[in-house]
Amino acid sequence: MTQTQSAPPATWSPPAQQPSNGTQQVPAKRTRSPRTAVAAWFEGTPGRMRAFLLVAAAMSVIFGLAAAQGFRQSDGALERAEANTAQLVRIQAIHTNLVSANADATNAFLVGGLEPPEQRQHFVDSLANAAALITEAATAQPADQEALGALNQTLITYEGLIEQARANNRQGLPIGSQYLKDANAVLQNDSLPLVKALVQANEERVNTEFDGVGKGTIWVVVSGLLALVVFVITLRWLARRTHRYVNVPIAAGALLVLLTTIVGGVALSSAAGKASDTGDNAYAKTLALSRARIAAYDARSNESLTLIARGSGDAFDKAYNDAAAVVDDQLGKASGTTDGLQDRWSAYKIVHGQVRKADTGGDWDGAVALAVGSEQSQNDSVDKFTDFDKSSADQLQTTSDAVSDELTDARDGLPPIGWLGLPIGIVAALLVAWGMSQRLGEYR
Repeated sequence: MTQTQSAPPATWSPPAQQPSNGTQQVPAKRTRSPRTAVAAWFEGTPGRMRAFLLVAAAMSVIFGLAAAQGFRQSDGALERAEANTAQLVRIQAIHTNLVSANADATNAFLVGGLEPPEQRQHFVDSLANAAALITEAATAQPADQEALGALNQTLITYEGLIEQARANNRQGLPIGSQYLKDANAVLQNDSLPLVKALVQANEERVNTEFDGVGKGTIWVVVSGLLALVVFVITLRWLARRTHRYVNVPIAAGALLVLLTTIVGGVALSSAAGKASDTGDNAYAKTLALSRARIAAYDARSNESLTLIARGSGDAFDKAYNDAAAVVDDQLGKASGTTDGLQDRWSAYKIVHGQVRKADTGGDWDGAVALAVGSEQSQNDSVDKFTDFDKSSADQLQTTSDAVSDELTDARDGLPPIGWLGLPIGIVAALLVAWGMSQRLGEYR
């Protein structure tokens, strides 16, 4: 009997354990790194569209910011130029009042005793005006406060010496002339150098602002051209990829940038041109008239000091000639504005020549009569100089007003792109996004 061969026993293995929560184990998905996800977002034609979208939109916003900055640059420069010009005129008015007061004091000293009431009042008014202008100027320009404070201290010293000179002169004491010379020295060596430094500082500020007006044009034009280059490249690439000639929203954004660039560039160039014309004409004539008036008063003071010196006033006579030459030069620079002013100054110089002729000829009393004015003298120095003084003051006021008006007109002519610049850039960026989204939709 044959025996059947038994099969080998089956091997047993424990069943795979399931998760204790009863859920089946699922293979983990492969996750992308952030860098890979960004790279995938810019892959292919849609990705390049997104890249163009970002670049064009960013350039639109940058253009808007640059346009706004350009207009703020020019508007601010015009505003500061106007303010600094007003401060410069203010400082020069201080200078004029000081040399005017000194001319009154020296001329009145020739009279002896009590000076003419009108002349005394003019002296007092000139010093009071100078003090008031110092306060006003310190408020208007904080950068000048320290120098103006020092100037005010020198005026206190100057006025004290003048009062000492007057008191001694009324008593006929010779020491009065020394006090007058000391007062003149304080003015020339302490006060006027401070004033001249203030004038120079404010002239530099004005020139800087005049130059800054044109820089706003650079902001608008350069940023506009760069934005337009980006728009043109974007439109050209889209036309080649999508076989459509024009993407209307993006083209509208480019047109908006182009119009803003043209309007802004023309407006800013016009403002810069007006500022340049103002600087070359009304402003230059204002400076020339101010300098002429200051030099004229300086000449007037030296005329009196020459007579006070009684034969030893060569230095003062030379100072007169130097100051008179400055007047002639500055009036020449203000030609076209100085209606009859050169003739009035020439009339004064003729009388001055008569004063010097009488003095050098030994007729000191006659020279003094011509210099201070009297009932016996005709066409004296006082009358001729007063005629020049009033006329030059009126014309100076006219030119300084013209500077302010012209700069204000230049500012008023600027379109409101200073605050519309950023909204314009944002609108252009939204138009780019709209136009590109239309093409991106075709790939979904």
